[in-house]
Amino acid sequence: MKLFTKKSLAQLDAESERNPLRRSLGRVQLIALGVGSIIGTGIFVMTGTAASQNAGPALVLSMILTTIGCAFSGLCYAEFAAMVPIAGSAYTYAYATIGEFIAWIIGWDLILEYALSVSTVAVGWSGYFVSLANDIGIHIPVALTTPLGKVVTDQSGATITGIVNLPAIFIVLVVSTLLISGIRQSANANTVMVFIKAMVLVVFVVAGTAYVKRENLTPFIPPNTGGFGHFGWSGVLRGAGVMFFAYIGFDAVTTAAQESKDPQRDMPVGILGSLAICTVIYIGVAIVLTGIVHYSKLNVADPLAVGIDATGLKWLSPVIKVSALFGLFSTMLVQLLGQTRIFFSMSRDGLLPRVFGRVHSRFRTPHVSTILTGTVCALVAGLTPIEVLGQLVSIGTLLAFVLVCFGVVILRKTAPHNRRPFRTPGVPWVPALGAIICLAQMVGLPGETWVRLLIWLAIGLVIYFLYGHAHAHAARLINDNPAPALQLPENLAEHPAHLG
Repeated sequence: MKLFTKKSLAQLDAESERNPLRRSLGRVQLIALGVGSIIGTGIFVMTGTAASQNAGPALVLSMILTTIGCAFSGLCYAEFAAMVPIAGSAYTYAYATIGEFIAWIIGWDLILEYALSVSTVAVGWSGYFVSLANDIGIHIPVALTTPLGKVVTDQSGATITGIVNLPAIFIVLVVSTLLISGIRQSANANTVMVFIKAMVLVVFVVAGTAYVKRENLTPFIPPNTGGFGHFGWSGVLRGAGVMFFAYIGFDAVTTAAQESKDPQRDMPVGILGSLAICTVIYIGVAIVLTGIVHYSKLNVADPLAVGIDATGLKWLSPVIKVSALFGLFSTMLVQLLGQTRIFFSMSRDGLLPRVFGRVHSRFRTPHVSTILTGTVCALVAGLTPIEVLGQLVSIGTLLAFVLVCFGVVILRKTAPHNRRPFRTPGVPWVPALGAIICLAQMVGLPGETWVRLLIWLAIGLVIYFLYGHAHAHAARLINDNPAPALQLPENLAEHPAHLG
């Protein structure tokens, strides 16, 4: 069994030339995709969780640690994205550097990252939507906004058991419909929403600065309460692992490589540009939020709205909530885009059924995988608590980042003369530091999250050995000898079929 069969860059270039997807994204749209994916539930929801449960005001240090790890990983992603302009992100990079088996593990891991990220953000969107609806006098039954089996207390003090989170299901289905309609329409809508939410966060920082109280920031690192991850320096590390969810997204830019006008030039700009913009905004928000409100009061669904309420600037609270709705919508848009493109690439390689590689005859989007993925994400969002989803997304993404960092070093050794439009500086030290920091953040996550990850990977291995490996071999034979009709994008657009 050839578990470590690799794809050459020549094969990847040939696949790029047979691309059935529409190339319509420039630098601005790619940066907007990255910012749209990064600024979401992490900053609008997870900041309160990490500050109140883990790091306190030292949340800023958690963010800086996460930023350093993401910057190192982002440089590695940028080298691969410019070198291998194919949809599939870390999955495709692993196929070119380490081989099929590891590529499968990463691909299966990325399915966990992107799908659960969509569901997590949908739950966050639901929280802000319900809060805004209450503000204007529309009261949605608590049981219909709470995951199945979760017990909550309503405003009257009554105990209610959740049935389903209907707003979360609804918004995922809306996002799926938009994605099916076309990449250009989706990207343009995302760009508008990204501008709105970025500007509102800047307004929050500027308006809130005058209300920061020194006593809320003291002690800056609260003393540990006796358990790992509950304040102290271990809390800073745990906070970094939790807040890592807030930085997930720059890697989603790479999943749109086959829809970029000039991927070799624009992919690194999209990755590093979006990460830099979001880092500046995040650190400002963390300092102002924990300075306005004591960290112990931030374990809520809408911490930024709580911060604004504490300032007395009541007019800004609904603006924050509306911005959060736009912001979280754009995050779901980009993450679901990434998920369907991962399916698209794995199907093209034969590791998943060929139906996931079918392209709509009119819209030229992978509509079957979008419909299936959207449906599953909607159900998960409606039935699962946000804290479980967020930790699983973080550990899955961190694992992918570690493997990408290793992949850069491996490919520099095995293929030193390959073209590299963008080169990661300081190899092997930058990739090594990126991998170490990401591993440290993984260690900081709870043990039950590791168990869930291992179970997911075990399920993936069963699917790989029962289906993926044999079908990947058959797909390679077809890819090496493509039928003439399949070499033309026009034919693929008119007759949707499996690529290869």
